[in-house]
Amino acid sequence: METGTPPGTITLKLVDSIRDIPAADWASCAAGVPGGADNPFINHDFLRILEQSGSVGGDTGWQPRHLTLCDGEGRLLAAMPLYVKSHSYGEYVFDQGWARAFENAGGEYYPKLLSAVPFTPVTGPRLLLRADAPPGAAAVMMTGLRRLAEDNELSGVHVNFVTAAEYRDFTERGWLGRIGTQYHWTNQGYRSFDDFLAQFSSRKRKAVRKERQAVADSGLALVTLTGDELREEHWDAFDRLYRATSDRKWGWPYLTREFFFRLGETMADQVVLVMAREGARWVGGALNLLGGDTLYGRNWGGAGEYPFLHFEACYYRALDFAIERGLARVEAGAQGEHKIQRGYLPVETYSVHHLTHPGLRDAVAGFLDNERAAMAQEITALMAESPFKREG
Repeated sequence: METGTPPGTITLKLVDSIRDIPAADWASCAAGVPGGADNPFINHDFLRILEQSGSVGGDTGWQPRHLTLCDGEGRLLAAMPLYVKSHSYGEYVFDQGWARAFENAGGEYYPKLLSAVPFTPVTGPRLLLRADAPPGAAAVMMTGLRRLAEDNELSGVHVNFVTAAEYRDFTERGWLGRIGTQYHWTNQGYRSFDDFLAQFSSRKRKAVRKERQAVADSGLALVTLTGDELREEHWDAFDRLYRATSDRKWGWPYLTREFFFRLGETMADQVVLVMAREGARWVGGALNLLGGDTLYGRNWGGAGEYPFLHFEACYYRALDFAIERGLARVEAGAQGEHKIQRGYLPVETYSVHHLTHPGLRDAVAGFLDNERAAMAQEITALMAESPFKREG
């Protein structure tokens, strides 16, 4: 914070590490916006663990530059998680086509600015604002983001997986809006998994029961662990499984071994880890994080071919946990139309974008107009695949 700032003024500042922002101040800003206090991914602890574990920073292509807004006395009024990106990996809102087109035209797309939670396609507030922040503080933050990109000759700034309210606020100020889709489960007051399954059509219900029975008959032992039940052996095993799966599918495990251990040390009560064992050997694991009324499916790791184990560990055990705890939702992560047949239905997700080059902005704006229309049609078509009984 600048010294000698006159009382009543507000100052924008970039911070190179979340550790330089007091956790209590960050929490006050998160608590000031809907859903901010209950979302584990914008928790100061979670963002700090990403940095301390080396999952972001260094040569990862994710350089923390968190945006803060302070009053004349240095009190934090607003904050946003913000990163300088030298690539588009780990974002789950895909703009690589934009980058190729701009670079083919002679432009430089990277570096860019990104407000998001690294490697985490979970909707949540990005602009954290104290409840008693002065009017116009949010607008100052939005304008500040644009100016950062323009003043530093960056291609643009992107804010991913914003809430519907933030999407409206940003787009009303001229940002480009993008709509995606994910698959979420909603609890309709189910008393048990069988109660939930009773809402399926007969054929779809039999298919799910067959999958669950196949896992039950396989000899695998599954456990759901949280809080004090988590042990170092579980994190050792999950890290091995996560890394093996990343090597097979993506070639780059975003999260470090230390990340999982720090997560277990710091946020164990918000961790829900489903682990599968064959004899003495752990062969599968699904990492979830628990919010106020929502369970968020995050990472899967597996070794070998075990029919339907992925569905059991990632989807069905998550529903078991949510029903038992009376949670309102399970968000099963990005992509995967196969989730529909297991009761996870499509919902819209949102991101907003400011591109500094007029030609690039106009081209992307036209693309997004068409994409939004196509996405609306796709979601309607996907809903027709719902396994639930049709009324009437």
